[in-house]
Amino acid sequence: MSGDHQCFQVEVSDRVATVSINRPPVNAQNIQFRNEIVEIFDALGDRADVRAIILTGQGKTFSAGADLKERPDKSAAGAYARHNRLVRASFNSVGECGKPVIAAVNGAAIGAGCVLALCCDIILVAENGFLSMTEVEHGLAGGVSHVRRHFGESDARLLIYTARRVSGPELLRMGVASACVPGDALLATARQIALEIAAKSPMSIRAAKRSFDVAEELPLNDGYRFEQSQTVALADSEDFREAQRAFAEKRKPEFK
Repeated sequence: MSGDHQCFQVEVSDRVATVSINRPPVNAQNIQFRNEIVEIFDALGDRADVRAIILTGQGKTFSAGADLKERPDKSAAGAYARHNRLVRASFNSVGECGKPVIAAVNGAAIGAGCVLALCCDIILVAENGFLSMTEVEHGLAGGVSHVRRHFGESDARLLIYTARRVSGPELLRMGVASACVPGDALLATARQIALEIAAKSPMSIRAAKRSFDVAEELPLNDGYRFEQSQTVALADSEDFREAQRAFAEKRKPEFK
């Protein structure tokens, strides 16, 4: 992974990567942004020294969404197909990353910024942060699939149809966010959770995330059968043997 990014800052310490969106003034998403996020998350997914990832924004905004100055030219053959493919890739690189990703929503997460937060495994939000889908104000529509994964049906439609801002406390009440904390405590809260994840078996965490992804669209019995196949594979791993030794010796396991 190249460290020369125009739109992001990446720091790794204690097996936790912090990816900060840094495209002033509002962290809008353009072609450069999307290419970089794919590169970053693909690389972090393969790094042995990274076990959990925090995604947040620099400044007062998580991400204000797509950069409307860079809309594809509909009259140019193939322009929208290329654009849409890259947009999907940028979101999928986060959602499909083998490491758990924690969204630390530090401010406004609007449109594509809202979707980006919803692609993460765990969502934390500052008290002054909010999610909003404003496509209908710009003569567009999108984000329904991601919004429906996290919001109840009525709230999902309210969000999409009205472009309302849903604040941090409301997101916590709705069960969309796992925590809503003061802004100055957001990164510390995210890091505490990331460190908890990083202390667990990396193989087990990867298998659990795979189960979440695969089982989402499966009937209960088929989803559980897949999870059992993951357990069978893990039962022959060094992580499992270390966990057994640690239990017998009454100590915390040290996963390699």
